[in-house]
Amino acid sequence: MKNSKNIIVILVLLFTAGLFTKACGDDFLTRPSQGSLSEDVLADRTGVETLLIGAYGALSQTGADGWGDGVHGGASWEVCPSNWIYGSVMGTEAHKGSDAGDQIVVNSLGSFRHDAANPFLNAKWRAVFEGITRANSVLKVLRDVPIGDGFSEADRARFEGEARFIRGHFYFELTRFFGRVPWIDEETDALTPQPNDQNIWPMIEADFNYAYNNLPETQGQVGRPNSWAAASYLAKTYMYQNKFAEARTLYTSIINNGRTSNGLPYDLVPLDQVHNPIYKNHAESIFAIQASPDDGTGTIQNANTGMMLNYPYNSPFRCCGFYQPTQYLVNAFQTNNGLPMIDGFLNSNVVNDMGIQSNQQFTPHAGTLDPRLDYTAGRRGVAFHDWGPHPGNRWIRDQAYSGPYASKKHIWWQKDDSDVNNPTSWAPGSSFNIQIIRFADVLLMAAEAEIEVGSLATARDYINRVRERAANPAHWVNNDFNAGYAAAVVSSEAEMLAVELNAGQWVVREDRGTTFTYLGGGTTSIANWNEYAEPNYEIALYQDLGSQQQARQIVRFERKLELALEGHRFFDLVRWGIAENAINTFMDFEGPMFPSSYLNEGRFSGNKNEVFPIPQRQIDLSVVGGEARLTQNPGY
Repeated sequence: MKNSKNIIVILVLLFTAGLFTKACGDDFLTRPSQGSLSEDVLADRTGVETLLIGAYGALSQTGADGWGDGVHGGASWEVCPSNWIYGSVMGTEAHKGSDAGDQIVVNSLGSFRHDAANPFLNAKWRAVFEGITRANSVLKVLRDVPIGDGFSEADRARFEGEARFIRGHFYFELTRFFGRVPWIDEETDALTPQPNDQNIWPMIEADFNYAYNNLPETQGQVGRPNSWAAASYLAKTYMYQNKFAEARTLYTSIINNGRTSNGLPYDLVPLDQVHNPIYKNHAESIFAIQASPDDGTGTIQNANTGMMLNYPYNSPFRCCGFYQPTQYLVNAFQTNNGLPMIDGFLNSNVVNDMGIQSNQQFTPHAGTLDPRLDYTAGRRGVAFHDWGPHPGNRWIRDQAYSGPYASKKHIWWQKDDSDVNNPTSWAPGSSFNIQIIRFADVLLMAAEAEIEVGSLATARDYINRVRERAANPAHWVNNDFNAGYAAAVVSSEAEMLAVELNAGQWVVREDRGTTFTYLGGGTTSIANWNEYAEPNYEIALYQDLGSQQQARQIVRFERKLELALEGHRFFDLVRWGIAENAINTFMDFEGPMFPSSYLNEGRFSGNKNEVFPIPQRQIDLSVVGGEARLTQNPGY
């Protein structure tokens, strides 16, 4: 894409920053790298900018092909900043997908049987600390750059603001993963292992506060955070500490005055543009890690490779059948008079095609649904953007293991394929940005803050603003989505039966407002065609939220619907203090449907699984004088 370059094209200079910050092995934080540059060589505007580019490069954790060469030395999906494994698979929203023997480390995570030897958790730790190290390198060199010769105090403040924003981002991630972690900044002796014996939320607040007060409102490159992105992250940091009053004040200012780095007032964009890379860096995007499938390097290293496993199996996307939405999630989109069935969404299932072959007849769910479902989960018979009606079983690797659904928020439109996808690697490298904070997320967190310490009426307005966007029928998934790549668009049954096509192809019927997929067996018999009607959508606004406790349930469920499969859910459940009950309820519901699933092999343990274990490898590396400086989390 033309717009996707900006900051990411200059990431080809990443190797220069790597000379200063990166070495091989687990102990790269304490071992000087061969060929490293001294600080005085880098102590000018160009050197600082180069180091800062390196810090930005650590955000995505990718490597040249996504497999085994990320900045942490492992595969991109192990540490993907979207947290599809840790936030969604572990947060009731998705099955691992594929089959039981593929990426088996995820099985232990999804069943909460992981321990301190889990290699994915060590990879995550290393990847995040790599980013912290790079941000600290910027700050360490920056203090020695003299003012003058094209470098001003304003430049120093902006560079420091960006570096501290990046460090704050990484420490926020590290803290919500592992709880207490060692604080390492530009003043810390990197050769001495540090203990994890203090609460570092105040340091994270300080980083975002500095960025808020010193970053400009707009930036020259869209990938750089601005002051409003820092304000949004600071407010989120408050929310994770239950500092609702501080968050409420900040959110009010953000909602009324905030702008994107490219100068757009914060707003909600149409439903079909939110997760469409053609429209990325839109008015809803507050902070996103930039991705480009074609940056001139001949690789997909700056594409979104963290999601490369998560495309429908046996489909035009090629790989690999992971990340399948749960029935538990899909059921949540059922509505009653347009509102969610918060207390009854598990009473009946959205109809699915479990056990039905793609060449057999199937009738999709006829009940009312929230229209956001079909921008979240691919299900048989519903337009999969413009790729045609989802064919069901043919695109699923093992229904009996992970169910009939496909994740959809990272899927591009076929008409845009050449602009947003690099097909030269073994799996797709797309231009989907990794959205860390978007405006709908801000509105719903602001609603939470209002419910706790402010106005229920204001909270209702924030929630309804999100729902009102979803209620616009002009942007609902509909039959017209199937027309672009249909074998034909016709106006009668006779015309349809005369079309020559292969099994699995489809015809759009304008006279009926439906799509027919040919199942095989002869095109001239109507019995060999499967007709799919448009989904039955119904969504309404809340007139009131009821009591404070009812309002909490409403906003928490709204986050489930709006932010599904975006890596938030596990961390939301933990910060609300309801993870044990919610996750075990999910396991009890979903596990029996899939007897061979890892869901039947474990349970969430309260006062333990709210955080992950400190990787044992890192504890071993922290030993000084025979004693480890890092302390393991309780229960591990």
